[in-house]
Amino acid sequence: MKKTFTMILLFMLGLTGCGRSPEKQNGSIVVERSEIRIVVITHGQASDPFWSVVKNGVDAAARDMSIRVEYQAPISFDMVAMAQLIDAAVASRPQGLVVSIPDANALHDPIANAIASGIPVISINSGSDVAKQLGVLTHLGQTEYETGYKAGEKMAFAGVRQAICVNQEVGNMSLDLRCQGFADAMKMFGGNVEILSVELADPTETQQRITTVVIRNPEVNGILTLGPMGVLPALKALEEIGKLDQIKLATFDLTPEVLLAIKEGHIMFAIDQQPYLQGYLPIVLLTLYITNLNTPAYDVLRTGPGFITKENAEQITLLTQKGTR
Repeated sequence: MKKTFTMILLFMLGLTGCGRSPEKQNGSIVVERSEIRIVVITHGQASDPFWSVVKNGVDAAARDMSIRVEYQAPISFDMVAMAQLIDAAVASRPQGLVVSIPDANALHDPIANAIASGIPVISINSGSDVAKQLGVLTHLGQTEYETGYKAGEKMAFAGVRQAICVNQEVGNMSLDLRCQGFADAMKMFGGNVEILSVELADPTETQQRITTVVIRNPEVNGILTLGPMGVLPALKALEEIGKLDQIKLATFDLTPEVLLAIKEGHIMFAIDQQPYLQGYLPIVLLTLYITNLNTPAYDVLRTGPGFITKENAEQITLLTQKGTR
């Protein structure tokens, strides 16, 4: 049933049997699924709430496609370490490679080397703006600037004029683009945005920094965080200073805690880019590419954004708890 659904979904996404052809490996095109090994390398760790859902999608697709998949990531946001992981993966000659591209300058050469070596590459999550020029088969994710802009519009329509964009990975181009889009949208409505850099691994300090900024600038009436690791400290900060229901809060990505806060009215909305699809679909696409020469018809296959609000949060809650949303 899952495999049938997958094939139908890929057809709807616009797959075609023509286009770029895979390079030959070891003298012939790989056709047996038992021979296929795909390596997935992302900048986010599987222990992170978002990336754990991506990995769940990867693992499910590996089972459904009956292939081997290895998931790897640096122990922290480290582009040198990520580039080294990609180089090592290429040297091991997998039949396919999936990567996120948070920094195109740092990862350009390793990705280009993979493609030059005849290894088909699909990018996910970060890198929608650079994937085509790097030569990957397709990119799965959302366009980050446009999504940040839509978030800014929604908050501006709700009356936000002085806002904070909490960025837990400054230098990650995708997150920087989210804040930029958010700031540009707010500016169109006469608003202003302050970028607040925080450490992903230190939620206590994140909470303290948000508290400091809000107290220092009492005109702040909106906060956008770029993931659950930012919004949960923000919730605690606003609760402790008595502004939980005075400052509008929104975030990217989902966890059960985020959905509960939405249902309780403490978070205005969460942006869902469907990380499960970002893990699942590239494995399916690469398997079909390797075995049947199917190629995506689009440079970017969008998995988001979707906006989760109080009206639809209940429907997503059980799926989030299962680790698929």
